[in-house]
Amino acid sequence: MSEMELDNRGREILREIIRNFIHSGEPVGSRTISKIHPEGLSAASIRNIMADLEEMGYLMQPHTSAGRVPTDRGYRYYVDSLLTGMEVPRSDRERVAEAVRGQGGLPEVLAEISRVISSITHQVGFVVSPDHTLAILKHIEFISLGSKRILAILVDRSGVIHNRVADTSEEISQEELDKIGKYLVSEYHGKTLTQIREALLQKMKEEKARFDTLLSRALALGTQFLQAQEEADQQVFVQGTSNILQQPDFSDMEEMRRIFETFEAKGRLVKILDEVVGSEGLRVVIGSEHPDPALAHLALVVSPYKVGDQPAGMLGVLGPTRMEYARAMALVGYISKLLSRILTVPPS
Repeated sequence: MSEMELDNRGREILREIIRNFIHSGEPVGSRTISKIHPEGLSAASIRNIMADLEEMGYLMQPHTSAGRVPTDRGYRYYVDSLLTGMEVPRSDRERVAEAVRGQGGLPEVLAEISRVISSITHQVGFVVSPDHTLAILKHIEFISLGSKRILAILVDRSGVIHNRVADTSEEISQEELDKIGKYLVSEYHGKTLTQIREALLQKMKEEKARFDTLLSRALALGTQFLQAQEEADQQVFVQGTSNILQQPDFSDMEEMRRIFETFEAKGRLVKILDEVVGSEGLRVVIGSEHPDPALAHLALVVSPYKVGDQPAGMLGVLGPTRMEYARAMALVGYISKLLSRILTVPPS
């Protein structure tokens, strides 16, 4: 049977079963639905509808004497077709505003956002930092540390500061380092780090670079710093993993171990997120839809945030498939737009 065969009555029954199960965590029986259904259907009529929904794959019966619980397909239909838009409550918006106000640099802001997401949803909140290679150059300078060691300080258009210590093959005076920094800013201001590195590599092939000492050093130093930036891992801020322990949905210790290993291997988590999130808009991934079997009993609500029109990082919620989807989706969508605005408008 197809989803098109769900009539209005079936849709209403499915919606009420899923809502009830999300809040109670207990299989939902026909008597429970008959008490809250506005049409006053008998328990027998509701049982017949529930049996049809089970045959369609939207519900399952964990035990013969128990009520029904949603399947992944049921949750998918609920998210795609039965949910109505939800406004983020004012109290939640104020908590988010407080999270981004008065913090230090971007890492502190992102860490606080992950904490607030977890606190509001009572699930796992996460934020993946922007990809370094997409940062747009605003300013760069080099400071001599002596002993052929140089501190490179890059400020991107969003005000994020990137630091890196580089070892050089020769001593370079501070005066020369100042000139190198000014040259790179004048030539490459407004370009991404990837674009700059490609341009530097191209210039190094030109004849002029071989005879101009300052230019040669600028190209070498800039390329060395940018390569190190490209190889640096994106930061992942995860809060609320202990919330999973409090969920009755997870009593299997082996499953818990696999979930926590995924959270701890942050590079693996970023890879999973890259596979499911698109460049546009919010995504919901439910249970068996996950590319990683370790997350087969989890739901993911994730959205990219941007710098300008370029996707930068990701943020979202991870929790059991029995999560409050409407609230999680509204919150993730709201924060991703807010963070995009903050990062796109250059600090004064």
